[in-house]
Order: sequence, then structure tokens, then C-alpha cells
Amino acid sequence: MVMTVKTKNFLEELRAKSAEELNQDLVDAKKELFNLRFQNATNQLSNTSEIKKVRKNIARIQTVITQKQKGL
Repeated sequence: MVMTVKTKNFLEELRAKSAEELNQDLVDAKKELFNLRFQNATNQLSNTSEIKKVRKNIARIQTVITQKQKGL
């Protein structure tokens, strides 16, 4: 897997946040994913790759939350 600078910066930002901020980011990302899926279902979404990006960001947020809980 090749990590881009953008991804590294995103991860650094996530690791600097508190657990409460991470949970809020997770809720926001899930809402965004719901909206994108809804737009896709109604043929209003022009760039379907956004769904994949948001799903990966959700996974990254969940990973950082788990790492913080385990103390890594």
C-alpha cells in the first residue's frame, strides 16, 4: 500500500484528536456516506469514487479510535 502525503497528514490529524473528537468525526463521516449512497441511488452522484474515499476514512478513524483504546 502506498501512502500519500495527504493520507499521512490525515492520520496525523486524527492521532492528535481526543476520543470525543474522533467519535464526532466518525458520526459525521457516516452521515456523509449515507448522503452519498442516497445520491447514488437517485442518480444524482457524479463522482462515485467519493463513496470509496469516505469508507476508507471511516476505517481510518475507527483504527485510530481502537489504537487509542488499547494505548498504542
